[in-house]
Amino acid sequence: MIKYELVAMGGTFDSFHKGHKILIKKAFQVGAKVIIGLTSDEFVSTQKKSHPVDAYQVRKKDLVDFLRELDVVKRTKIVTLNDPWGPTITNPAIEALVASEETKNTVKKINELRLTSGLKPLELITVQMVHADDYKRISSTRIREGEIDREGHVLNDKIEKKV
Repeated sequence: MIKYELVAMGGTFDSFHKGHKILIKKAFQVGAKVIIGLTSDEFVSTQKKSHPVDAYQVRKKDLVDFLRELDVVKRTKIVTLNDPWGPTITNPAIEALVASEETKNTVKKINELRLTSGLKPLELITVQMVHADDYKRISSTRIREGEIDREGHVLNDKIEKKV
């Protein structure tokens, strides 16, 4: 059910996977319009990832392809993120932030920065981490290491499934 006029979310969206899809779907369930921050190549390079990350244009194409699949392109604005905050600390129209559990601390900082600027804090809509068939969370790192595919199916027979 749409509860907000404008929500925001952000990420690197590398190895675009099932977890990304669930996060994005949630944003469009609660927001009439969604600002999606996509990390720039420069910002990614400061994040000390343990693996290479696809170029911005590749990640953006994957994102836009999924938005077309959902038929929500007209409800979306994609912005380039050069820092962890993007428009969330300056745009008074943003009402909520859709984020995964692992980004709660960033959301706390965003709300602190909004308050110091005289803006209302954002509501937080938390999406639980999505797990693969082996009950470990889906991540771009695991996909790049060949453990799982983008849907969370285990690819490496050496990885045991929990019973």
